[in-house]
Amino acid sequence: MNFDTPIERRGTHSGKWDKMQALYGVSPDDGLAMWTADSDYASAPCVIDAVHSAAEHGVFGYSWQYPDYLEAIRWWMKTRHNWEIDTDWILTSQGLGNAIALCLDVWSDPGDGVVIFPPVYHEFASKINKTGRRVVECPLVRKGDTYALDLDDAQSRLTGSEKLLIWCSPQNPSGRVWTPEELRAVAEFAERNDLILLSDEIHHDLVYPDSHFTPMDVAATDIRHRMVYLTAASKTFNIAGQRTGNMIIPDPDLRAAMAHRLYTLDYGPSMLGVQMITAAYSVQGAEWVDAQIAYLDGNRRIFDEAVNAIPGVRSLRLQSTYLAWVDFSGTGMSPDEITARIRDDARIAVSLGSQFGPGGETFQRFNLATQRARIVEACERLQAAFGDLQ
Repeated sequence: MNFDTPIERRGTHSGKWDKMQALYGVSPDDGLAMWTADSDYASAPCVIDAVHSAAEHGVFGYSWQYPDYLEAIRWWMKTRHNWEIDTDWILTSQGLGNAIALCLDVWSDPGDGVVIFPPVYHEFASKINKTGRRVVECPLVRKGDTYALDLDDAQSRLTGSEKLLIWCSPQNPSGRVWTPEELRAVAEFAERNDLILLSDEIHHDLVYPDSHFTPMDVAATDIRHRMVYLTAASKTFNIAGQRTGNMIIPDPDLRAAMAHRLYTLDYGPSMLGVQMITAAYSVQGAEWVDAQIAYLDGNRRIFDEAVNAIPGVRSLRLQSTYLAWVDFSGTGMSPDEITARIRDDARIAVSLGSQFGPGGETFQRFNLATQRARIVEACERLQAAFGDLQ
């Protein structure tokens, strides 16, 4: 399991590498792509073997049913997350961005409010706005190297016109792993305000050894009548391009409503994506994930030590994800100056903190899921770009 092997992604229609100049002004010729959330190393061997097997078979016609895929998901959730689910609960979407859009379509109308807790994954607000719904921001509270909920403040921001709450667990961009008590508090908040709760748990496999992830359904089983769980193998196994995600819906009425919407859209999953995920959610896949987490933990430690040595800069210690959340407020620089130094001097494309909503303005998000040599190089570039602060 060699995560250090360089893989050329430039010129392969890679969003991460081939869009970085247009979006961030950093040339892929001499720049480092550390923005969008996919990894630069190959997927698990068992996943690659599944693709080879499909190619060797050579027939890619219509398919019908996929019980082994559903069973693999059920096995994975039980084995990796101690979460008992029924295969009948699983519906498939074209990735989790599509799943969120579908949920907005099914359970809200234009003009309805949708609650989010920024700073949070920017696509939440983007999807809400695209569908003509109203973003209701209930900011998290910064506490040292982590974030906390303020549900009293959140309650004061609601008007009664809200229909959904989109929750991020583990939290992106901060890497926060929520406790069972916090998850129950969010569930009770949704119950109190009659909100459908979408729990985006896409990063649930990428949790470091010093933390423990709890699925929302394990923490708050009693509110299944308003819960939709969104999971995917895409971040874990670097297969986001297959556009295959899961909507796990225990409540039969909610599930029937979503199943009907998928039926009217004539949607069915890509069978290559199904085969890849079936292979991923296996004993071999689990071993690869464990090795990946150990590797990412090494990247995290190297990055944090180097970046935190720059005066006024603080990389919040990740509990999960491979997305470092770095606060530059202590430098006294404006967000524009910080961005310019990272872009023009360090030649690194990163996700701008302002994209994640209130509380993200002085931050930048760095993707650490790359070869370790690139992490070391990025650290050297950042220390040089902010060298005058030493």
